[in-house]
Amino acid sequence: MLTFIVRRILYSIPVLAVSSFLSFFFVSSAGNPVALLRGNPRISQNTIHNIIVQTHLNRSIPVRYWYWLEDVFAHKLGDSLITFQPIWPDITRTLGHTAQVIIISESLALILGVAVGIFSAIKQYSIFDYVFTSVSFTGFAIPVFWFALLLQILFVDIYLKWNVRIFYTSGLNSPGQGTWSLDRLQHIGLPVIVLMTASFALYSRYMRASMLDVINSDYVRTARAKGVPEWRVITRHVCRNALIPIVTVSALNFGALLGGAIITETVFQLDGIGFYFIQKLQASDLYAVMAYLMVTAVLIIIFNLVADILYGVLDPRIRYD
Repeated sequence: MLTFIVRRILYSIPVLAVSSFLSFFFVSSAGNPVALLRGNPRISQNTIHNIIVQTHLNRSIPVRYWYWLEDVFAHKLGDSLITFQPIWPDITRTLGHTAQVIIISESLALILGVAVGIFSAIKQYSIFDYVFTSVSFTGFAIPVFWFALLLQILFVDIYLKWNVRIFYTSGLNSPGQGTWSLDRLQHIGLPVIVLMTASFALYSRYMRASMLDVINSDYVRTARAKGVPEWRVITRHVCRNALIPIVTVSALNFGALLGGAIITETVFQLDGIGFYFIQKLQASDLYAVMAYLMVTAVLIIIFNLVADILYGVLDPRIRYD
């Protein structure tokens, strides 16, 4: 297992190198960070020229990429090209906020999705199966931004009509409130519901399909023929193998969402890494955008590795060494 992990990490290095250069090339070609500075009458042309020289914006893209790499390793992702402040504190702050929302929403979605998928497969074509199949299809069909706006309108209307504050519709928390306070949970409640709904629809359908594939396998029929209790057949023989596709989907989904639930954070104005990315992209802040892209790439690689390791835990037939 250790050899496999080391080998995967070594494979990831050239992947990150190539993806970082391609991202740097396209982001650099898409916008000019100096354009906003030139539009500011308080900044002189001499100052703008000095900024261009100091940040190497007058050099070719490969040369600028080399300077950016140096900043990444020597100065923790470097400084912003717009504010000239270190990027790392902003990344850690916003990623922590996003992680709180994603961990809660994905945990709830996994628990509910797996449970519903198992029961739907066991009770195939029952009323329960039809109801949650419809719920899952609805969750797939509703656009995330539209569902988020509907929830905002609903809970604003509840507050205005009955003066009852269940959830806040924007922001992360009120001044002076803690990270895990009731106020914080009221602020992130709607984003959690939006993300959980989409993920629940995904996990429940995958789990149901995977269970139906496994439940009719030869070894399951053999276990039943030997007189193994049905609950043990389901838990020991069916669920364990049926979870393998869910591990893949959830690991990739978790890594991607942790890299920034951009639409949800933008609608609810959350101080998360997705909202941070949108702001920096609009400002053509090259180094901040690259920091977001690299953090996202690393997270996806890490969760891919976690998924591969869990395969061996769920299926003893899988060996890596």
